[in-house]
Amino acid sequence: MRGYLLRRLPSALLVLLLASLLVFAVLRLVPGDPAAVLAGPDASAEAEAAIRASLGLDDPLPAQYARWIGGLLTGDLGPSYAIGGRTADLIGDGIGATVELTLGALLFVVVLGAAFGIVGATSRNRWLRGTVRILTTGALAVPPFVTGVLLVLLFAVLLGVLPPGGRVPLLTAPDLGVQYLLLPALCLALPSAAVLGRYLEDSIGRALSEDYVRTATAAGIAPRRLLWRHALPNALPPVVTLLGMQTGHLLGGAVLVEAIFAWPGLGQLAEQALVRRDYPVVQDLLLLLVTVFVLVQLVTDLVHAWLDPRIRWE
Repeated sequence: MRGYLLRRLPSALLVLLLASLLVFAVLRLVPGDPAAVLAGPDASAEAEAAIRASLGLDDPLPAQYARWIGGLLTGDLGPSYAIGGRTADLIGDGIGATVELTLGALLFVVVLGAAFGIVGATSRNRWLRGTVRILTTGALAVPPFVTGVLLVLLFAVLLGVLPPGGRVPLLTAPDLGVQYLLLPALCLALPSAAVLGRYLEDSIGRALSEDYVRTATAAGIAPRRLLWRHALPNALPPVVTLLGMQTGHLLGGAVLVEAIFAWPGLGQLAEQALVRRDYPVVQDLLLLLVTVFVLVQLVTDLVHAWLDPRIRWE
């Protein structure tokens, strides 16, 4: 397993390097000047030039990139241009809320995806299978901003059992924190749970159609034992890979969901930074997202290799 990890590390580092170059270049191509935003609409050209020089935006692009990467490697993310304060402090204030939302959504993805996949693959009730198919199709077809509004209308307005937005940290007040977490986590999780359920249903169906399963069924082995001891373990390795990819999608989708439910995480910070052309905050957030995605994929590959030793041998 250690050798497999060492073989995967160079490609992961290369992805991070290319991502940093892409993030840096794209932000400079976006219309808008941070100096003009900071100076205001009535500022003179001289004032804008002075601000641009003080921020180092007049330096050559390679020098700006080297300064950014050097700060990342030394742990100095620098100051925020427009929002104010240190970039590391701003990210630190919001990362806990985003991690809490993502983990809550990931729990929903695993539970709902497993339920959709197992019921869809094994149930003999045609109506139940049809209901699962309708639910997964709806979760994939309806965008999260519509799902979020519908969830708020149903559970917060009509039923009045859950708050419509905001956040109470789980560690501060677990009972209240769960109530505030349920709706945004469910909204974020539904599309990924539908994808995972569909894929798991197909994987279990293929596993149950293998010759050894038919032979075991003819020998009188209980269907439940065949599912949990044979079919499901054989279906898990590719599903784990898909789950890792969906975790990355959850991190990206959290930006929109946080805006819908007024969740004070990195999504709101990214929105503020983009509007104000706050380069340090935006590029650090984007590279952080890529880094987390790469790490999740690396862990996913390790779990896949552990479940399927053929991956390690290859």
